[in-house]
Amino acid sequence: MQHSSTQDTLVGLFVAAGIAGLFFLALQVSNLSTFVEEDSYTVTASFENSGGLKVKSPVSAAGVKIGQVRAISFDPKTYQSVVEMAIYSQYKTLPSDTTASVFTAGLLGEQYVNLEPGGSEEYLEDGSKIEITQSAIILEKAIGQFLFKSAEEKAEGKKK
Repeated sequence: MQHSSTQDTLVGLFVAAGIAGLFFLALQVSNLSTFVEEDSYTVTASFENSGGLKVKSPVSAAGVKIGQVRAISFDPKTYQSVVEMAIYSQYKTLPSDTTASVFTAGLLGEQYVNLEPGGSEEYLEDGSKIEITQSAIILEKAIGQFLFKSAEEKAEGKKK
């Protein structure tokens, strides 16, 4: 069977389409698919522990992505993690008493910031700070506490 230039061209196009598909998939998985930054305003929140939160992690409310984490820094005065979030401008009606929590998507999934709207008549603005926060639950710490508690209960059971 002879190779024709048409066959070679079709195989080349197929390989190029496969590489483009893999590139697109890699961008989707790594959260780098948005090259254009949407119009947004900045809100900050301080957490005792931000866990595995990363820059570009999603910020959601009621399960809908409404922004993304812009920066994470350490405050040497309060010893807390300061998370700067970019909230898309179309969601500018978040009440000023909104609470922020760091959650994990699934058991071992990526972490994200979840915003729970309050009931205030005033809204968050550019530069606002969310005062009420709940830190990430660290799986290793929770397991360690469980194991320590069960070992303590066994020790007390042997004393009786």
